[in-house]
Amino acid sequence: MTEQVDFDTVSAAARADGLGLVGAFHPGPEDGAPEEAETLILLGPDGPDMWTVFSQSPEALDGGGEPMDRWSVRVISTLAALLDAEALFPFSGPPWQPFQRWAMLGEGAVASPMAMQASPTRGLWASYRGALAFRHRMALPGVVDKARVSDASPCAKCSQPCVEVCPVQAFGDGVYDVPACTKWLSENPDAPCHNGCLVRRSCPAGAGLRLPSAQRSFHITAFLRANGPG
Repeated sequence: MTEQVDFDTVSAAARADGLGLVGAFHPGPEDGAPEEAETLILLGPDGPDMWTVFSQSPEALDGGGEPMDRWSVRVISTLAALLDAEALFPFSGPPWQPFQRWAMLGEGAVASPMAMQASPTRGLWASYRGALAFRHRMALPGVVDKARVSDASPCAKCSQPCVEVCPVQAFGDGVYDVPACTKWLSENPDAPCHNGCLVRRSCPAGAGLRLPSAQRSFHITAFLRANGPG
């Protein structure tokens, strides 16, 4: 594809692979994007489609490690080649790409009372499988105004049930106590946390965009495999 693509073309191509365009912005020199990037688009789940596509993929079925990361690399790299873009990933490094900053600029994500960002539309379910950097300036519908990012906080007027719901208070003082979390999960195999972090599940923002149950369990299992005792 040699002609410059527009936002709708990128969206259609990504959605064919189950990915949503969950954020987009025009990066400046201070934003850590590739030097020639004029437009950066964040890709991730914004409904059940991604899980449906991924769960039927070769990576999900071959028994190998890091299946979702491998799937993301294959799918997003293919999109990048098709759309004349550069593929970027939050899990490949060092050096690590500044996805937290990009989430703030592209989706209006803000620091929550917990040790994670919250999106105005997806709440604590905000996550990113990768990004596409384009060398041309693309018209972007609904681009977040950098000067108004703080006004978009889903936490400002929330009763913040996330603060009390963790059974071991693993997110005290905005710092994630991974050992406390993994110890609880390992010692309590029937705990409801195994079907998705209770902190994320308690967030009212984006309640309608919660991940499918099977995907929530998949992420907890992967997290324990990477961080659990032994």
